[in-house]
Parts: sequence; C-alpha cells; structure tokens
Amino acid sequence: MRVAAIAAAIGEPARARMLYALMDGHARTSTELAIIADVGAPTASTHLGRLKAAALVDVVAQGKHRFYRLDGPDVAAVLESLNVLAGSKVAFTPNTPRRLRAARTCYDHMAGAVGVALHDRLQALEWLTPAPGDPPGRYEVTPPAATAFEALGLDMAAVRAQRRRFACACLDWSERRPHLGGALGAAQVSLALRRRWLEQDLDSRALSVTPLGRRELASRFGAQV
Repeated sequence: MRVAAIAAAIGEPARARMLYALMDGHARTSTELAIIADVGAPTASTHLGRLKAAALVDVVAQGKHRFYRLDGPDVAAVLESLNVLAGSKVAFTPNTPRRLRAARTCYDHMAGAVGVALHDRLQALEWLTPAPGDPPGRYEVTPPAATAFEALGLDMAAVRAQRRRFACACLDWSERRPHLGGALGAAQVSLALRRRWLEQDLDSRALSVTPLGRRELASRFGAQV
C-alpha cells in the first residue's frame, strides 16, 4: 500500500532529519544531508535513494554535483501536518525556538505567528473565500483582493497557472492554526522578500520582518506583527 510505503520512508529518524532540513526550500548535497542526519556517506546515499523512490525528494544535477530538495509543496504540507500530529496528544505548549515561531518558511510559503496573523487578516478583510467544489481548506480570492494583489505586483494569472493548489490553509505546527499555503502563499513570500519586507536566514528556515515590512503589513493588511 503506497501510504504505508511513504510512512515507512518518513519514519526512519535519519531520513526524517533529512526531510525536515529541506523544509526551508533550499537544496542540499548528500554530504550536507549526511552531516545533518549524523550518518556516513554510503548510508546517506541509501536513505536518499529510499526517499526518492517514495517521491519525497527530487534530485537536481548541476555540473558534477547532485542536489536534493523536497519533491514539491505537498510533501512539505505532509511534514508540517505530521509535526502537528506528533504534539497533538499532549497539552499544547509552544516550544519552538522564538525566531522560528515568529516567522519561518514552510517550504516556499510563510509559517509562524506572522504567517498566521496575515492569514487571519486576509480572512477578516474578506479577501479569501472558500473555493466552491473543492475540499475544505482551499480558497479563492475575492475581486477586491485580486485587484489589491495585482497592485502590489503579483501577476495573478501567472500564480493561477502554476501546477499546484492556488491557495489553501496549511495548519501551522507551532501555532496550531492555519497559515496561507499554495501558489498564492508562495507568491506573497517572494513579493515580501523582493520588497525587503522580509529577510531570510541563509542557514535556517527563520524569516525576519524588517521595520519597513512591519509598516507595510500594518498599512496594507492591518496586520500588527
């Protein structure tokens, strides 16, 4: 059964460490992932082969180097949900490091308290509406939202054309409430980085909201972060 095969691939501790290291959206070599997983190079290669066979990681060849990355945002969403499930049997007390809890990448969209706050504001502004005919948790944008996003510099036609969910709720593992995922969530993060509203750590998932970003998020969305 394919579900069992995927669960078994994720469930080995070294492979799980590799997968969660790739949650920041960056590609890494097998050598880097071996260090992260605390295993030798041959063992790392075996683990990565297992993850690739389960369609959990993808390989990109660049010259003589091979880089591994998560095989798409759906894999990241599963890993994020497993983090929530892992802590669901105990009273919820956030123990995420402060910087990661404030704002971080969840593959290519924004998670953490800032991501949840922005999701809440988009709903309060009635910019997000349940997508008709789709499973729960998928969104459409209202006409005022589409106009506002275009004015910010988002090419909504290009965002919709991507071969992935347009917009969806992604349950946040540190806040236990939804942040915005899908192509729209990814486009928002890219825009915020271009406009220097956010800065991303080079070696972690952490995002920092700049002073300009705090002003812009407050004035444009009413989000106090």
